[in-house]
Amino acid sequence: MRFEISKVLDAIEDRVSTDPSLVRAVLDLAEVVRYQDLDGGRPASTMRLGMVIDALGRHLEEDNVPVYAVVHRALLSDADLTSNERMVLRRWADNGLVEVLGNPGDRMLEVADLLGLPVLSRARLDGMAGRFPWVTAAPGRLLAPLPGAGGPVLAQRVKGSVAATGPSPTGRKLLARTWRCKEPGCVLFGGGGGGGAFADLAEIDRKPSGQPPPTLRTGMPSCPRHDQRLSDAGPRPKEEVLSIRIGGMVRRRFVVTAERPVVVGRAPDDSGGIRLGQWLNDEARRWISRSHVRFELRGTDLVAQDVSTNGSGVRPGGSMDEAERVSLARQQSRVMRGGDIVELYPGVQVGRANTWNSGGMTNPTSVMAEAPTMAIRLPDRG
Repeated sequence: MRFEISKVLDAIEDRVSTDPSLVRAVLDLAEVVRYQDLDGGRPASTMRLGMVIDALGRHLEEDNVPVYAVVHRALLSDADLTSNERMVLRRWADNGLVEVLGNPGDRMLEVADLLGLPVLSRARLDGMAGRFPWVTAAPGRLLAPLPGAGGPVLAQRVKGSVAATGPSPTGRKLLARTWRCKEPGCVLFGGGGGGGAFADLAEIDRKPSGQPPPTLRTGMPSCPRHDQRLSDAGPRPKEEVLSIRIGGMVRRRFVVTAERPVVVGRAPDDSGGIRLGQWLNDEARRWISRSHVRFELRGTDLVAQDVSTNGSGVRPGGSMDEAERVSLARQQSRVMRGGDIVELYPGVQVGRANTWNSGGMTNPTSVMAEAPTMAIRLPDRG
């Protein structure tokens, strides 16, 4: 069972991030791990984070949704968690996958405000409406994780859209710059790895590709982890957020930067590549090469280069008219204009994340697939 739980934690690890370009909701991890009624188990369990992430995927009808977790530092040594869970949380902290604070305060709401994201919380937050008016003006962005017949569900405070609205004007200004923390080894706003006890376990390719938003608690951009005023290191390098859509359903989002091109294919050898094999039918799997299309930024241009055996296609402006489809043979490149979609195989498409909306995913991939039955048993409601 210990091995199975470790596999679940590894799966959950792929869904926690502080990258503003990828995260789909914000939560307070210390609050979530104590939602004992979700499984009727022990007082605190990181398994509940996986259950809430699954609920978010079902709610958004999108696969592989990451969350932005704000973590009280005390949770890293909480005796109600197992030693393995505490070790994993410390590794997440040292990898910069979660934001660890001595006093989280209203940081969860600040992140949600700056990034335009929904909040997953049962807490009554009406008292914060003075600073964050949307808490009462747009309460549909507040989602409470509650027990459900088929697993946890997210209940809106008031019915309405909870889709990410995009960064606020202040958020856009902060995210347009690169920030540096004076604290040596700051994993969130530094140039190198973390400086914690588990820094030797940090995996470079799993660090967030984008910095989190600074805190404005003191009125100036500051590091939320070290309470240090941040220095402005200049404009943030350009990036493009792309998403994979297969059979009309969004499967995954990813970020391309000038320093980090991304290869998409059936099973790329590149450790940072996007693997599609798990979502393909037999015909698509035979057609799509291990490495099929390479996406990179050349200056301000997003360029798609075919590196496959069978070729790809581009649908200009997203047009499904076969007469307008542009073929890409091996090693051919094309600058992707607004709305362009790269098609690896009919129904297997890559485009900018804002090209299409989420939805249609009735059964998103679960991070809890490897969980022991007793770890996720539902409480008896009878």
